[in-house]
Amino acid sequence: MDTTNKITIGIVEDEMVIARTIEHTLDELGYAHCGPACTYGEAMELLEEEKPDLLLLDINLAGKKDGIDVAEKIRQLYQMPFIFLTANSDMATIERAKKVRPDAYIVKPFNKEELFAAIEIAINNFSTATTSLEQPSPPRDYVFLKEGLSFQKVYYRDILFLQSDNNYTLVHTDKNKLMIRSSFTDFLESLPQSMFLRVHRGWAVGIAHIDTIETEELTVNKHRIPVSKAYREELYQRMGL
Repeated sequence: MDTTNKITIGIVEDEMVIARTIEHTLDELGYAHCGPACTYGEAMELLEEEKPDLLLLDINLAGKKDGIDVAEKIRQLYQMPFIFLTANSDMATIERAKKVRPDAYIVKPFNKEELFAAIEIAINNFSTATTSLEQPSPPRDYVFLKEGLSFQKVYYRDILFLQSDNNYTLVHTDKNKLMIRSSFTDFLESLPQSMFLRVHRGWAVGIAHIDTIETEELTVNKHRIPVSKAYREELYQRMGL
């Protein structure tokens, strides 16, 4: 199928029967599509690798994190609209969903016309809001990290590597080392996946800062970082080795 100039819709849905139905409907409506993703992790990979124009996002996903967790990352890291698809219309779910400002909210089951209307309105409103800004804000390239009683601005490009320390994470830059109260995995997931790579259960590195790579370790700014077998293949792939 030729997808040139077509709007690409990402699908995040953990029920394969529903996901295939959505794919078929999108084909009928003339949209391109990618996915489906079934979990939070797969959804983040889809966003990073496929870069869809809009995301159809089921609130209930396999695993601990759900579609609302995905939506929070979209608001933090991506400039794109998303539509919640859910079988839950209870007040508690709606209140959680409202906090991440979805561009539409569709309750299952829905038909082709309802899906088409939601997609077109969401894309139109998002495009209008984006182009109406005289000075659009560029994508955020930094994070504020709490150190003592204050917050320190740290640019992603300056982070050399991350190190797990029980319930804390050590953030190493070329100037200092910050200890933040956040689990290693949660903090790593909050960073741009294109800039950072996990190389060990408790270590991740800024890809641009890698100096040398050996079988069981690499160096970043003269720091020796362990590389475990579980992450070695991905490291080689990302570095083109």
